[in-house]
Amino acid sequence: MIAALDRQALVDWYRRNRERSAQLFSLVEPKAYYARPIPLRHPFAFYEGHLPAFNFLTLNERSLGELPVDSQLERLFERGIDPGSLDAAAKAQRAEWPSREAIQVFGEACDQRVEAALATADIVSDEVPRLVRGEAAYTILEHEPMHHETLLYIIHQLDADSKLRIPQQHRDEHPPMNTLVEIPPGTATLGAHRDAQPFGWDNEFEQTEVQVPAFSIDAFPVTNADYLNFVKAGGPPPPFWIERDGEWHLRAAFEELPLPKSWPVYVTHRMAERYAEWKGMRLPTEAEYHRAAFGAPSGTERAFPWGDEAPEPRFGNFNFERYDPEPVDAHPDGASAFGVYDLVGNGWEWTSTEFGPFHGFRPMASYPEYSADFFDGKHYVMKGASPVTASELIRRSFRNWFFDDYPYMYAKFRCVSS
Repeated sequence: MIAALDRQALVDWYRRNRERSAQLFSLVEPKAYYARPIPLRHPFAFYEGHLPAFNFLTLNERSLGELPVDSQLERLFERGIDPGSLDAAAKAQRAEWPSREAIQVFGEACDQRVEAALATADIVSDEVPRLVRGEAAYTILEHEPMHHETLLYIIHQLDADSKLRIPQQHRDEHPPMNTLVEIPPGTATLGAHRDAQPFGWDNEFEQTEVQVPAFSIDAFPVTNADYLNFVKAGGPPPPFWIERDGEWHLRAAFEELPLPKSWPVYVTHRMAERYAEWKGMRLPTEAEYHRAAFGAPSGTERAFPWGDEAPEPRFGNFNFERYDPEPVDAHPDGASAFGVYDLVGNGWEWTSTEFGPFHGFRPMASYPEYSADFFDGKHYVMKGASPVTASELIRRSFRNWFFDDYPYMYAKFRCVSS
C-alpha cells in the first residue's frame, strides 16, 4: 500500500529541481546560449524552455485539463531530440529561437501554475489514468533531474571561455588491483512490482526474476590506467581523452587534467565491447549486473549494493557531490555483499543487454513515448549512477540507456567471464 502524498515534500522537491536548473543554466555564458556543443541536441535555449513546458503540459494541461500558458511556446518546447546521426539532427535545426527573457518569463508562469497544482489540485485520481497514484506529479519531478545530467553532458562540451567554472578538489592514487570476483549461480530480480513503490518509469515494470549461471566479474570498473594499455596496443582513445606532447590528458567537466589513472574510464558501448574482447572477456548482462550488485551469498537480495540504507555520500560518487569521477576504490562502504565495488556512482555502467521491455510492460499514461520509442535494438541498458545523477533516481529497478556509439555520457564499465 502506497502512503498518501506529502504535498509540501512534492513542492519542495519541485523547487529544488528548478533551483538546480537555474544554477546549471547560469554556468553557460550568454554568447553560448544558442550554441549546440553537441550537434545531436538542441541549443541551451531549448532546454531552458523545455523543462517548465514539460512540467506544465504533463501535470496541469494534460492531466488536470487546465488552459495553456502559451500554446505556441508549449509546442515549441514540448519535446527534445534523440537522433541517431548528424543528418537526422540537422533536420531538427531552427533558424530562430525566442529571446532568453521571453523563455524565462514563460518558465516562471509555468512554475507558478505547477506549484499551485502540486500544493492544492486533485493530482491523485483513479478516474484519470495520468493521475493514478499521482503518476504525472512524479513524472515531472523525476524528469527534470534526468535533464540536469544530460544538460551537464552538453555543458561539458563547451570551450572553457563559454562556461563558468565550478572549482573542485581532485584526487588520483595508484589504481587498485582489479581481481575477478566469483559470483555463484542464483536469482536476479529485475524491475519492480507496480504496487511496491510510489513511482517507477514504465520500463521498470513488471518485476522479472532471472536465473543467472555462475560468472566472474571485475571487482572494480576499468580504470583509465587499464584502458591506457589497450590504447597503447592500438585500441581507440576514449572521447574525453586529449593527447598533448605525447601525454594523455582528461577533459574534465570544467578543466583539463593529467590523465587520472585511478578514475574509471568513460567510453562508448562499442569501445567497452572492444576492450572486453581484447581482454578475452565480455560485458555483463543486465541480470549479471543485478546479481553482482544486489545479490548476496545467503541467496537474499538488497535494495542497494551496500544494503538497505538510503543513498548518501559515503556509499558512492553521486547526487552532485562532484562533477567528475573519483578513484574507483574511494567508497569501500558502497561495496556489494560479494565484494564488488563502485557499482552505483562514479559513472553509469554499460551492460550487453539491449534496452527492451519486461514482460507485462505497458506505456505510462503521463509519458507514453518515454521508453517505447527506444525499443529499437540500437540502445543498451546502463545501470548504477554517475556523479551527477540525483539520489531520487537511485533505485534497484531504475534503467538508463543510450546508443552504443554515443560519446558524451558518463559511462564506465567492467568485464565478466563465464
